[in-house]
Amino acid sequence: MSEATPEPTAPAADPRDGLAVSARDLTKRYGSGDAAVDALRGVSVDFPKGQFAAVMGPSGSGKSTLMHILAGLDSPSSGSVTIDGTEITSLSDKQLTMLRREKVGFVFQFFNLLPMLTAEENLELPMTIAGRKVDPAWERELVTSVGLDDRRRHRPSELSGGQQQRVALARGLISRPAVLFADEPTGNLDSATSEEMLRLLRHSVDEYGQTIVMVTHDGRAAAFADRVLFLRDGLIVQDHGHLEADAIYDVVKSLE
Repeated sequence: MSEATPEPTAPAADPRDGLAVSARDLTKRYGSGDAAVDALRGVSVDFPKGQFAAVMGPSGSGKSTLMHILAGLDSPSSGSVTIDGTEITSLSDKQLTMLRREKVGFVFQFFNLLPMLTAEENLELPMTIAGRKVDPAWERELVTSVGLDDRRRHRPSELSGGQQQRVALARGLISRPAVLFADEPTGNLDSATSEEMLRLLRHSVDEYGQTIVMVTHDGRAAAFADRVLFLRDGLIVQDHGHLEADAIYDVVKSLE
């Protein structure tokens, strides 16, 4: 009697399938010899899809360096970064540029809007550069969600700082990126406008499933996140779930 044919087994799930960004053993050294500075000293971290993570730490802790390497804006001295299943540290410059256009969105402290373009044209710019068509329904959804319905035709000089940052946020989301990196997104805004921006970031996570990695020095901003990571001397020294602002400032003080 012949043996029963074994049932085919499903391929093992890649543990990175549920991750927007994954980094392994990242190091970054500037300079050489006695003048060498190690900005990152072996950082491994995962950011699941749909998570809002805040990265904090004292000046010189390596948080901005980490964000730039995770976003493919800088290369590590060693280690690897994977964005939405693609390992990026081995890509050519052209391949990396294409991946950033498709998979990565950015919001910076300085709004980086082109002054000769309208709000709508600035918002559409990533898609224009990539040669991709804008989904009109998605654009309308974004414009409405950030409260810019009546400002679409205005140029940056005709917009307040908060309105400019809302354009920048919509621009960062227009391509439906795997991850949105936000570098001190409230650093140029007053407290009331900062809270509006943070609520919009929170909304994009809760309503659209957007993954956000935000670098900030502001504990009130980090309190909007699902997770707060703290760096010191190029290493992640604490990694928490949601924290209230007072608890965040207590950790920051302990690290200083």
